[in-house]
Amino acid sequence: MRKLQIIHITTYQFSGAVELTPHTLRLRPREGHDQHIESSKLSISPPAELRWQRDAEENTIAIASFMQATQRLVIHSTIVIQKFDVEPHNFLVADHAIDYPFAYSGEEGIALSPYIQTQNPINQELLTQWLKDIWQPAEHIQTFALLLRINQKIYQSFDYIKREEEGVQSPETTLSSQAGSCRDLANLMMRAVRNLGFASRFVSGYVHTGENNAQEGATHAWTEVFIPGAGWKGFDPTFGSLAGISHIAVSVSHSAELTPPISGGFYGETGTTMEVDVQVNEIM
Repeated sequence: MRKLQIIHITTYQFSGAVELTPHTLRLRPREGHDQHIESSKLSISPPAELRWQRDAEENTIAIASFMQATQRLVIHSTIVIQKFDVEPHNFLVADHAIDYPFAYSGEEGIALSPYIQTQNPINQELLTQWLKDIWQPAEHIQTFALLLRINQKIYQSFDYIKREEEGVQSPETTLSSQAGSCRDLANLMMRAVRNLGFASRFVSGYVHTGENNAQEGATHAWTEVFIPGAGWKGFDPTFGSLAGISHIAVSVSHSAELTPPISGGFYGETGTTMEVDVQVNEIM
């Protein structure tokens, strides 16, 4: 078991007084057999009324409602979480899904439909061309091997960049630029495997990288794919690895746009700046 402390401070500075709309906070990690929250503290200035709830995808969110105008908003979250060492390779794939392609069962297909369907699929010709050096449609391949190849393909072919802009690049933009943030790479993998018939979802959270890792910050994003018999399995194309004990999932969704840690707005004609400080430290 590993114990990690997450400190996440977001500061908005406005050039004049503004009225804040309700803000949605996705800062509390998901709990399950692999991670458990030991303690959590959330402080907000100016004071806000908090309403906790679970959203449609079982993420814990807080809705913060503000009663006064302000020129500064600070949201400070401190969480201590226990991570359990669940071996990511310790699973069995259902017999019917060992080889690709396969079909989800009727009940699974109904439950997974939001994660299979896509309104704007990647151009299939573009995707086939991109994948041609690791897999051809007529090739016999095991399901897990195909997913590993795609994960490695993104890791080896794209440059990691830290983007300050909000939002997520389209898969086409990431493919053409050959570069992206962790959000962009996770979105590309999610959309690419969805094009191939897999149920996939976007995961937003944190990663404990250790002191010597070159990636700045500790907010992170990766992809989960549902494999019959194994359940949701995390693939991290930024690092070319499976999600494991260092990954802390906070929110999941069929759409990357529905997972930002903080979302909200304000009324007022004024400029704004945002600073984010995130630390993930191991507690010995």
